[in-house]
Amino acid sequence: MKRLLPLVLFAASLPAHAAPPDLIPVRQIGLELARDIAMAAVEACRHDGYNVSAVVLDRAGNVQAALRDTLATRHTLEIAERKAGMSVMSGIDSGEFRAARADIRPELNHIDGLIVMDGGLPIRAAGSLIGAVGVSGAPGGDKDRACAAAALKQVEERLEFAM
Repeated sequence: MKRLLPLVLFAASLPAHAAPPDLIPVRQIGLELARDIAMAAVEACRHDGYNVSAVVLDRAGNVQAALRDTLATRHTLEIAERKAGMSVMSGIDSGEFRAARADIRPELNHIDGLIVMDGGLPIRAAGSLIGAVGVSGAPGGDKDRACAAAALKQVEERLEFAM
């Protein structure tokens, strides 16, 4: 028995090569947080005199919250959603992706749910990608991005301490 104990302890210290789990715990953005991010983005652009739409997608690219300011055109909703889609797909700022991959921009713009334009930002909580926010309607993607960034700044503490 004394001879078996070291072998048992050694075997227990080896990494297990178990099958992948059937269920995987995933961080998911909640409705309230998504709503607050969308509203904060619209309000940030209002403050600068722009009528925009803001769309928040979850990590799978599903719409969690969508807001169109009263005077924003109807097309801004679709464009905001597609900007957010690019950020979910790439995991980075849609403008950074645009700069890095201009070579495939035309092809990506033909994929449903994606558009390679400035104005989409990933949403991360405790290091995990939980979704993205897209803004459209300001006179330039840089201004859309600034409104999205202001919204994320407003909920920064909620994202940092998300469990």
